[in-house]
Amino acid sequence: MSTNKVKPNSFHLIISLLIFTSFSYSQETDIVPYLKMIESGNLAQVKEGLVELKEKKPDDPSVMFLDGVLTENGQEAIIIYQDIVEKYPNGKYADAALYRVYSYYYALGLYDTAEEKLNELTKSYPESPYIKIADQNLNSQEKNEVEKKQETPPQDGSLSEEDYKYTVQAGAFTNLENAKNLNQEFVSSGIFSRMVDKTVGGTTFHVVYAGKFENYDDAENFLGVLNSKFKINGSIVPVSPK
Repeated sequence: MSTNKVKPNSFHLIISLLIFTSFSYSQETDIVPYLKMIESGNLAQVKEGLVELKEKKPDDPSVMFLDGVLTENGQEAIIIYQDIVEKYPNGKYADAALYRVYSYYYALGLYDTAEEKLNELTKSYPESPYIKIADQNLNSQEKNEVEKKQETPPQDGSLSEEDYKYTVQAGAFTNLENAKNLNQEFVSSGIFSRMVDKTVGGTTFHVVYAGKFENYDDAENFLGVLNSKFKINGSIVPVSPK
């Protein structure tokens, strides 16, 4: 994911962990130099290098992981990470990939799925340092939820979260501009839309939601239209009451 907005300490920790694990898997491509360039903001050079790496070693799990890191659309990146976990469970970045899958689902509020992924991480990679990072994130997220409950409800006459039960999660991006563009497409079409930033494991996902619905059937009908018109792969999510 190319434009990850990260908390410096968290990202430095993740980079350090990735560098540490690289020495045990000499048969895979060393992508640490590329990860360091990403950390320093030199994305253009990394993208150029990735093109060559994918041509030479398209099935190298380390190359696949780098591809996932540079993929801006969260949903597309998760497909790459999940592919690494399933096809290369013993790869050097398998636990990091699984952690990113967990982070993505947690950021979207799909807590049951996120918990399944975290349990898989704990069971398959009990020594993984990402387990501790996930635990720290859970504690931080709980604090954030308490703060959200104290926020002042909207005063513009629109429905508050207490007034509707479902919405459509239309996309989750690490690239802010991509999220803004999708949000603006909805607004220009007269569709209620809002963006919510969710930070998980040091990575900020810009999540775009569309529509307000009191019942699931209305949300489901709207989802079909939304997916077709805007060429997305959205999903219905319940709105947690404050």
